[in-house]
Amino acid sequence: MSANGDVKVLVKEKIGESGVELLRRHFDVDLGTDWDDQELADRIGEYDGILIRSATKMTADLIEKAGRLRVIGRAGVGVDNVDVPAATERGIIVANAPESNVVTAAEHTMALLLALARNIPQAHASLTAGKWERSKFSGVEVYDKTLGIIGFGRIGQLVAHRAKGFGMKVLAFDPFVSAERYRELGIEKADGPDDIYAQADFITIHLPKTPETANFLNADAFSKMRDGVRVLNVARGGLIDEAALKDALDSGKVAGAAIDVFPSEPVTEHPLFGYGNVVVTPHLGASTAEATDRAGYQSAEQVVAALTGGVVSTAVNIPSVGAEDMEVLGPFLPLATQLGRLAMGLAEGSSIERIEAAFMGKIAEFDTRLLTLAVIRGALQGRSEQEVNLVNAPTIAQQRGIVVEEKTVSEAQDFNELIRVTVLAGDQRVAVAGTGIGPSQVPHLVEVQGRRLTVELAPFVTVFRYADLPGMIGRVGTIFGGHGINISSAAVGHAPDGAAEGGDEGSRRLAAMVVTTDVAVPADVVQEIVASEGFVGGWSIVLDDR
Repeated sequence: MSANGDVKVLVKEKIGESGVELLRRHFDVDLGTDWDDQELADRIGEYDGILIRSATKMTADLIEKAGRLRVIGRAGVGVDNVDVPAATERGIIVANAPESNVVTAAEHTMALLLALARNIPQAHASLTAGKWERSKFSGVEVYDKTLGIIGFGRIGQLVAHRAKGFGMKVLAFDPFVSAERYRELGIEKADGPDDIYAQADFITIHLPKTPETANFLNADAFSKMRDGVRVLNVARGGLIDEAALKDALDSGKVAGAAIDVFPSEPVTEHPLFGYGNVVVTPHLGASTAEATDRAGYQSAEQVVAALTGGVVSTAVNIPSVGAEDMEVLGPFLPLATQLGRLAMGLAEGSSIERIEAAFMGKIAEFDTRLLTLAVIRGALQGRSEQEVNLVNAPTIAQQRGIVVEEKTVSEAQDFNELIRVTVLAGDQRVAVAGTGIGPSQVPHLVEVQGRRLTVELAPFVTVFRYADLPGMIGRVGTIFGGHGINISSAAVGHAPDGAAEGGDEGSRRLAAMVVTTDVAVPADVVQEIVASEGFVGGWSIVLDDR
């Protein structure tokens, strides 16, 4: 008999037996792996929790029928098959198992690296075809070779640890991992991707897939790599420009490649499949019996926590907040997220050391931890190989060695409420502040690097720092117009009286200009403006989740 016999959980898809047994120790469990969609719709109202994998579609209509449901457990990483907003609206926790495949992905990376170095699949195919071509498949040692890791999140760090076990030198780059974390792991921190291209014998990429990382390894990147480099992608399809990779393989610049993921899957015909120096696998990075069992067990743990009052550490939707606090704090969640993303986008350092979130005025009287989570989520979203949400954000920051500090101050000069986010990156300190204006608390930016201004935040924001001289706004408008970019709003913040910038800019007073547009401003347009006289820096930042 379970400890909570009146609590019912449905295991809708096949998971490891360890996960099922864990649930049975706590609840009355039914297995519905053979149910069709109609039976699920007819019976889902009986259950307090459901555990699924990728095949079951938890639509808004199905969730509407689940009158008792309190938690949806997803045995895996993605939750694309769950209508998370619909679940959130009904107060249903959605939890996944984001750490279930990290070891498997790291091991598959090493398996492909070794196969690539020693021509294992090619030699196997040759021998089983009746040929003995020992000299043809002579490989290279990985010992004392340099492995460059682009993207140093959880999986990248596990790959580094394993590569060191093979005696490899490891060089890693990720601007959103603290220098202290590199030191803890004994890994050399690259100053940038070019540093890795110049030194690495093997390069493996472990970045999230975003518009900024699409085709990250392109023709320009390959041209900067060492002759005879070998590259791997066991992360996301589309991180490597496959046409550029083909050209680099044809020219001999790249000696070999190992690919587990593709822009479109499934794929059985590909220009690189016939190459003798290319190793491919059909997206096996997360495919092991252990990973499947681990995903089931971890998601079962989350279901148990949700139904017994425990902490649901992998929830992908908003944590529960008291109605009174949520009434005040809710409107500030978008502002906190946007300020986190903006501050991180403006940070120039090669490594992020610290994020400070300060809450001033009326909101300081409430539990602001939720707002701090929103700041971290905004800062790290799109910069981690896994989706960042309000629950896993602190863990992802901790894994990357980023210290997070929250401060509350009862008064906010000139404002009823103010949120200030500061990011410390190397020797750079970037600070932005914002508030909500009007009955709906519409997010507005009111401070950038000590410069006061007021502009409504929008999805596409561009920030410039420049010498405080006449005509600079007009120059930006002219160049934007020449590229067909429409300006929605603009604001300028001047240096406080008596303040001046030192360093390379001497004693010039620098102003800050914030421009919102109807489309994202391309990097080359920003650089065109920054290259003109008087401009010191420019940043184009997308503040929404696209």
